[in-house]
Amino acid sequence: MARRRRRDQIVEVLGDAFAPLMRADPKAFRAKYRKMAADPHAFYRGSACLYYADVTVEDDPFTDERSGRIWIHGDLHVENFGTYLNSDGRLVFDVNDFDEAYLGRFTWDLQRFAASLALVGWQKALPEDDVRRLIGRFVRAYLSQVDQYRATEDDDFALHLDNSSGPIHQALRSARLRRRADLLDGVTTVRDGVRRFADDDSVRRLGRSERAKVVKAFEGYLDTIPDDKRFDRELFYDLRDVVGKTGFGIGSAGLPAFNLLVEGYSQALDNDVVLSMKQANVPAVSRFVDSDDVEAYFESEGHRTVVSQRALQVHTDPLLGHTTIDGVGFVVAEVSPYEVDLDWSGLTEPDDIRAVVDLLGRATAKIHCASDEDSEQDLVDFQVEDAIASSLEGRRREFTSWLTDWGLAYSDRVREDHAHFVAAFREGDVGVSAT
Repeated sequence: MARRRRRDQIVEVLGDAFAPLMRADPKAFRAKYRKMAADPHAFYRGSACLYYADVTVEDDPFTDERSGRIWIHGDLHVENFGTYLNSDGRLVFDVNDFDEAYLGRFTWDLQRFAASLALVGWQKALPEDDVRRLIGRFVRAYLSQVDQYRATEDDDFALHLDNSSGPIHQALRSARLRRRADLLDGVTTVRDGVRRFADDDSVRRLGRSERAKVVKAFEGYLDTIPDDKRFDRELFYDLRDVVGKTGFGIGSAGLPAFNLLVEGYSQALDNDVVLSMKQANVPAVSRFVDSDDVEAYFESEGHRTVVSQRALQVHTDPLLGHTTIDGVGFVVAEVSPYEVDLDWSGLTEPDDIRAVVDLLGRATAKIHCASDEDSEQDLVDFQVEDAIASSLEGRRREFTSWLTDWGLAYSDRVREDHAHFVAAFREGDVGVSAT
């Protein structure tokens, strides 16, 4: 009976979160659910809504009024880390993908990561004791970085080529070898001296009316770029081509999106820039918390995503902005050639993973502690590092044990949930048919 109730809950939560998108693009959601069916971690990545349905009704003995309402990433799992080229021109390894960012308990990010790490450890057949030690290292590295922020006024910690090692350093080196021209050659073609998007199965040409809406939205987006990030060359923002875009990852299924080709630093063809304009989704956590005062702060979900990312990252993409189409919020950002995700496939031994989770713990603390009274937003108007330290005072060892136990237990639940989901999907109970 309990198993059936849990299966029904999974179906209900996924339906509440995704029903409009499933109706709008059932084919995209069938592809999303196929990816989620592949393994428990893929299911976990695609079901943040189920995670928040669970954790928001649990007691949390380690947060108080302040540490329970900070900017959080919202979907912190082991695969949401990678490289990017920051606004200072430096390659950085950091947390990425801020679509689910919102205000909530600092523990929710750590719990989500702990369960993710436990799932990966299980899939790599690591002994439970090794997984426990890895989660513990992540938490201790996180808290150590929180302490470092308390001891200094410098909130600009970053992992880059000069202070990283192992797989993270390799990701940064791989990013450094990439070229904008290679990205352009992969998605565009040049005819009669003019660059345009290439036609393939992942793009569609727009009709006159839809194209006009996108062009108008692009013009509105330009006004959302902060003055200190705006390029001073008028040519830079000249629009060259627009297409509809499909083929995004698990989290973006069914969301309308467009790619835009804009002139780069000059009229030379090798420095044109590709922008993504993607509809922003409702963050999963906001469905399960009292969010009226937070929602009133934002003009749209696109605005919310951009404000969140700028709060959580010290140096954001200078082309990051937002706009609306028919009143619906969209996020605009560069499709960067310098984005390389952390590759977990080659990380098979606990010793290899240990050094990685140390750095990921520090990176997680960075996004939390950067998003406070020192950032441009004013929803969090206190020092986050002080709030976290205060709520854990004298209880850090207890907290580490609690989080480790929770992560392992929840990973067991996710594996069971994955089996429920696959069965429900095969039987056509999740809103889209399996065939």
